[in-house]
Amino acid sequence: MTMETYTTYIEQQLSNPILRMVGSEADSMGLDCYVIGGWVRDLFLRRESKDIDIVVVGHPDQHVGDPDSPTSDPDKRSGIGITLAENVAKQLGKKAHLSVFRTYGTAQVKRGDLELEFVGARRESYQHDSRNPIVEDGTLQEDQNRRDFTINALAICLNSDRYGELLDPFDGIGDMTRCIIRTPLDPDITFSDDPLRMMRAVRFATQLGFNLDGETFDAIVRNRERLRIITRERIADELNKIMLSSRPSEGWILLDKTGLLPLIFPELVALKGVEVKEGRGHKDVFYHTLKVLDNVAELQSQKNNDQSPMTNHQSPIDPSGLWLRWAALLHDIGKPRSKAWDEHAGWTFRNHNYIGAKMIPGIFKRLKLPLNEKMEYVRKMVDLHMRPINLIEDTVTDSAVRRLLFEAGDDIDDLMMLCDADITSRNEEKKARFHANYILVRQKMVELEERDRIRNFQPPVKGDEIMELLHLEPCSLVGELKSAIKDAILDGIIPNEYEPAKEYLMKLARERGVIE
Repeated sequence: MTMETYTTYIEQQLSNPILRMVGSEADSMGLDCYVIGGWVRDLFLRRESKDIDIVVVGHPDQHVGDPDSPTSDPDKRSGIGITLAENVAKQLGKKAHLSVFRTYGTAQVKRGDLELEFVGARRESYQHDSRNPIVEDGTLQEDQNRRDFTINALAICLNSDRYGELLDPFDGIGDMTRCIIRTPLDPDITFSDDPLRMMRAVRFATQLGFNLDGETFDAIVRNRERLRIITRERIADELNKIMLSSRPSEGWILLDKTGLLPLIFPELVALKGVEVKEGRGHKDVFYHTLKVLDNVAELQSQKNNDQSPMTNHQSPIDPSGLWLRWAALLHDIGKPRSKAWDEHAGWTFRNHNYIGAKMIPGIFKRLKLPLNEKMEYVRKMVDLHMRPINLIEDTVTDSAVRRLLFEAGDDIDDLMMLCDADITSRNEEKKARFHANYILVRQKMVELEERDRIRNFQPPVKGDEIMELLHLEPCSLVGELKSAIKDAILDGIIPNEYEPAKEYLMKLARERGVIE
């Protein structure tokens, strides 16, 4: 695409009257004004973006705000972005919401689903032990120099005499055409100054399907130890964005190749490799895990088009699908600790699901992921992920399916999706057999759920009623009887209904000599 074609495309995309009004307000204040960064990048990549960053450039002798009050005061000059935001909010009226952050010299104007972020142009310098820069007022060129990647340094002028003019000092357009991530300046300085940019490089490459420029890749390898000064919360934020990409495996592979992965997630590194003994090996659990992760991402993208009774459920804990992807990444995390050699069976990983589930809280705590119901959801998925597979490999009994429905509860759909994603055998005959049995299990689940209402059920006869009917004080026997009723329902001995459950209780009580 030629620059002339790009200019025409930009003009079409900049038809938003609010952007025109921002430029007009900047003109009235004698300021230069540009939309910059991610919104401009996404404009050319045809990606939807609602957040618009606007950088404002002024000079000490220019009038800021009141035209009768010229000033060269640096404090007032650094607030030119805030002043422009305030004027824009006034023009937009009551429907606009203004938020001012004077400490950072920024302001935000929201109207509907459009979000404008205003800031004065700045230059930055860094100290070796911190990624927090020393910020000073700067020129547009200095502001573009401080950007992390060439594709994020693009700027478009909003002033009326140059409206739509593209400023691309580092050939960001060319890098988008070549599908590469590259830093504007020396990558060693870029990553040493702010090591989080190494994570952002991997994240953008994953999200956009780009490659890392050779010098950029090598600089990450050289500077990887600098990541240690970054807070775990910031790293976790980047990891979550990688996880929500269409092919999250690409991000984890890049983290591994650049040497960042051992600094972030040593348990995942431990999955790598194949050990062979007596001519018998096992699959590389690291790459199997990433395949399962991508499978989950693909299945989630298909889910909205699937209207079957067992796949239209939306998890209240995981509406975005992020935590099921974490469960996929962690489903075999216990295998290195459970790995053993058996003379007859070969390599075994017995109870790896249980061991992995026990590891989840520690991993979440270290990575600064939420230690709440989201963590419990992932732990539950890891713990139960072998249960559907065992059903698929064995005879599918009503009792086993009822128990799985009961234990998985509202997360049964997600668990079965994880199970489906986990079928990655290279043996096509075995894979086809697994899928055929998988469909059988899903069908049986639908039938039993419609008939028995097992998901999240409680025994029809409550503990208080058991004590009243049998004239018992609170004791362990009450719990045993209640559990026996639950097991009878799950095993199909009695239906999930009150009267049969009550009759079964009285039968048990007579057998145990509680009543005559």
